[in-house]
Amino acid sequence: MDRRNFIKKTTVSSAGIMLGGAALSAKSYSRIMGSNDRVQVAIIGLGRRLGAFQNPISDKNNNVHLAYLCDVMPSQRERAAQRFSKLLDYTPKQENDLRKVFEDKNVDAIFNATPDHWHTPGSIMAMQAGKHVYVEKPCSHNMFENELLVEAQKKYNKVVQMGNQQRSSDHTIEVIKKIHEGTIGNPYKAIAFYTNNRGRVPVQKPADVPGGLDWNLFQGPAPRRAYTEETWNYNWHWYGWDYGTAEAGNNGTHEMDIARWALQVGFPNHVETNALKAQFIDDGWEMYDSMEATFKFEDHKSIKWDGQSRNGYDTYGGGRGTIIYGSEGSVFVDRNKHKIFDRNGKLTAHYDSNSNESGNALGGGGDTSSKHIANFVNAIRGKEKLTAPIDDAAVSMAMVHYTNVAYRINNGFDIDSKTGKMLNAEAEKLWGRDYEKGWEPKL
Repeated sequence: MDRRNFIKKTTVSSAGIMLGGAALSAKSYSRIMGSNDRVQVAIIGLGRRLGAFQNPISDKNNNVHLAYLCDVMPSQRERAAQRFSKLLDYTPKQENDLRKVFEDKNVDAIFNATPDHWHTPGSIMAMQAGKHVYVEKPCSHNMFENELLVEAQKKYNKVVQMGNQQRSSDHTIEVIKKIHEGTIGNPYKAIAFYTNNRGRVPVQKPADVPGGLDWNLFQGPAPRRAYTEETWNYNWHWYGWDYGTAEAGNNGTHEMDIARWALQVGFPNHVETNALKAQFIDDGWEMYDSMEATFKFEDHKSIKWDGQSRNGYDTYGGGRGTIIYGSEGSVFVDRNKHKIFDRNGKLTAHYDSNSNESGNALGGGGDTSSKHIANFVNAIRGKEKLTAPIDDAAVSMAMVHYTNVAYRINNGFDIDSKTGKMLNAEAEKLWGRDYEKGWEPKL
């Protein structure tokens, strides 16, 4: 029956609500009354991004129901359940295998916070099972997946948002709008930066699989190998290219996305990279920890990515952010504030948002992530447009892959700015990756 008739056929008494002769508690009644609009969700991957989902899922205004907590490590599931038990008046199911979550037809949407190598394969599997997807950055592990994910969204016609949450930041939206309206004239250059003082990483060595960890499922689409100590809990980011996308994918995605948004550019036409492992030379970190990459675009526009993972010198006046240069001034914007300067460098406007999601601390979440997730849920209902639809987010993601490829082949290269194809034979060899047989992502 429709909502109006439902209300007419129910009666309220001091004992509760009567429905068909059965008494319902006020709690049960509120669940039924919201069910027409309620979005059933599951979180896949319960690591450091877990905090980003707690407030928006527990916020009654979002009207979502957390059906599953899924992770390949039992301790992660138990920790997540404990944290949500303080926020929810019900208990989500715990699941080890994401495929079982996808099989549940009652689940409407997935929050995909797995390691990088699972982002595209897991998201495509979810769409094939009829789910909408919020996929954390980086949305893909390589350019092959980047294209495939966009194709999947179009084929299955699902709402897919990347977790580049600064796209939902009010003060960022405001200053980008001003840039586009000409407040600093013609924007022609941006510097996207990230600075951190990460420490030593243990050298990989053979070890027993940690108790309870489903190592086979953790690897999923990645080629199989024996377990090495410290891998599963975050250090997979730095242990080669099986699972991670280095710091450019781990954090540069955010700032490069803001830079591209501000300049209103698509794919670049050239990339150059200067990157190396500069700190703790004898430790287990297997990728660059210092990188400068330059992207050239049409109309003489450019973006520079300056990523310093383990040297905390504050070059730009903040741990992370984006500086945009225009013909008549410049803008500094990060997760907490924006500043507008005239051509002489005089500060003409300053806005401090007091956001609780600024800085570069691990994990977290906060008000900006909450807004981004609320936007995703409301887009599923058709009430809002996505602030970071996957077809646009994937263009920013491509910049990460270009700079990583340039580092790996130790050479810059040209790019077809219309298609995003890498115009270099050696680079083309890294367009995709090797997959474990039977785990290849496909439509």
